[in-house]
Amino acid sequence: MIAVLIVLGLIALYAMFGYNSLVRMRNEVENAWRQIDVQLKRRHDLIPNLVEAVKGYMQFERDTLTQVVEARGRAIAAPDQASRLAAENQITGGLGRLLAVMENYPQLKADQNVMQLQEQLTTTENQLSFARQAYNDAVLALNTRIETFPTNVIANNFGFKAAEYFKVAPEEQAVPKVDLSLGGAPHA
Repeated sequence: MIAVLIVLGLIALYAMFGYNSLVRMRNEVENAWRQIDVQLKRRHDLIPNLVEAVKGYMQFERDTLTQVVEARGRAIAAPDQASRLAAENQITGGLGRLLAVMENYPQLKADQNVMQLQEQLTTTENQLSFARQAYNDAVLALNTRIETFPTNVIANNFGFKAAEYFKVAPEEQAVPKVDLSLGGAPHA
């Protein structure tokens, strides 16, 4: 009888620790997402300043500027996480095109305000990249715990669900082509 009580006590302790670890991991995923939110907010705040600073110079690049501003508006007003992620991926692509186009404007590259905004945006994008990685690491830990035995029994009984990874837009997954040849011919 005592052996049965000890076994039941150990099972109860394991269930309690398993449940608490799942709660902690779910909270880590939420916290990691909030860290992404912080960086996205910073990026959203920088975009209007950057667009305002460059639009006088970039008379012929209105489409790129408009796409970035519209994607920002969709991201801010997104009704759910999936819509927001899609809009954020559009912002990332648009900002990449904008920064690439800015290289064609020497007077723009020399503008101190634009250079500072570009540096802030680059720093924010790097921090966002690190925050996304931390989020995906937290999701991996949670999902692994939810899917492995015996914690999966606790997860199923208490309604824990696997979290979704932060995925990069398909156009960002493409490997850029690098041509190291001069004039198409190999060089030594």
